[in-house]
Amino acid sequence: MEPIRGIEYLRDKLNDRRERVLLRYSQYDMKYRDVSLGLTIPPALREQYRATLGWCAKAVDSLADRLIFREFADDNFEINQIFQMNNPDTLFDSAILSALISSCSFIYITPGEDGMPRLQVIDGANATGIIDPITGLLTEGYAVLSRDDYGKPIQEAYFLPGITDYIENDTVDRRENNAPYPLLVPIIHRPDAIRPFGRSRISRSAMYYQKYAKRTLERADITAEFYSFPQKYVVGLSQDAELMDTWKATISSMLQFTKDSDGDSPKLGQFTTQSMSPFVDQFRMAAAGFAGETGLTLDDLGFVMDNPSSAEAIKASHETLRVAAKKAQRNFGSGFLNAGYLAACLRDNFPYRRRQFYLTTPKWEPVFEPDASTMALVGDGAIKINQAIPGYFDRETLRDLIGIKGAD
Repeated sequence: MEPIRGIEYLRDKLNDRRERVLLRYSQYDMKYRDVSLGLTIPPALREQYRATLGWCAKAVDSLADRLIFREFADDNFEINQIFQMNNPDTLFDSAILSALISSCSFIYITPGEDGMPRLQVIDGANATGIIDPITGLLTEGYAVLSRDDYGKPIQEAYFLPGITDYIENDTVDRRENNAPYPLLVPIIHRPDAIRPFGRSRISRSAMYYQKYAKRTLERADITAEFYSFPQKYVVGLSQDAELMDTWKATISSMLQFTKDSDGDSPKLGQFTTQSMSPFVDQFRMAAAGFAGETGLTLDDLGFVMDNPSSAEAIKASHETLRVAAKKAQRNFGSGFLNAGYLAACLRDNFPYRRRQFYLTTPKWEPVFEPDASTMALVGDGAIKINQAIPGYFDRETLRDLIGIKGAD
């Protein structure tokens, strides 16, 4: 077994990764201020036209909103009851959303007053640990339960198998339990051998394309001022003529110029205004790059391409998003099962083995809700398959396909 690293090691580990997690949250909240780049636009002028885009939030929400956890099938240890007593509509959605933003979130388990475990979601900026790559559980964990206004930890928790230490004002409150793993369970998005704590939905490429689009909008806004009020000029004006009010020259519909003593008259002209078309094309190019990176379409980013499509056409255009959602369901389902396993150990005050839960499987609602024509096609197919193999399709199988619970 891997040796214990200690709480100081985990504190340093969390502080080392906290900044990049907060960066993703600021991108999601549309509060991140990009570094202003450019050679021709003064910083003061660019600051007045600073752009805001929610593409990163759209990339996260478009996937998170389609991941709807239903229940655990073959629930021999009644862990569905534990989640039902912990506000599952908010718990699952909060854990999924936080994991998509910060690559992983954590479910923190504590004993309840009525004997039913309490489950709470902690984001990736406030918890970390040492992961067991075989089970996906932690060998030791650390979480900041509360911070002051300056981000300094007030309440901390250090998790070991069978032990949870609560630290506040340098005072340690140790509480023992019968769980064979720490009561801090990671919910990970797209883990691999190199990055066991997963990868964020807000990738570096996605942040680049959003920054590129924001710079394009800022330049377009500044150019639009000159496009709305094109610059004019007068040549051949006498030196004895009175100075012209620039605002009057801009908005007046009629200007009067008289000849000078030599009988010469000034000539008026207007500089050619810059077209807005290059900025539109550049913005569209950024949207196409962002859509390709995140599995969205240009329709999702506000570029209406065609007439409203059918459910099957929408599903086909989002094939990359559908595959990403299926992958996320497998990752998150394993994490939720681990949380249910440790919560059952805490509830029953008995150290179950992880392999005893191998029959329990997570169930999810369909990624895309079928329309009436799709349900008719599924029904026809189910009839034909059941004629060839009687009983192949039953109520549960059809519910997995169409996401509708039949009448009892």
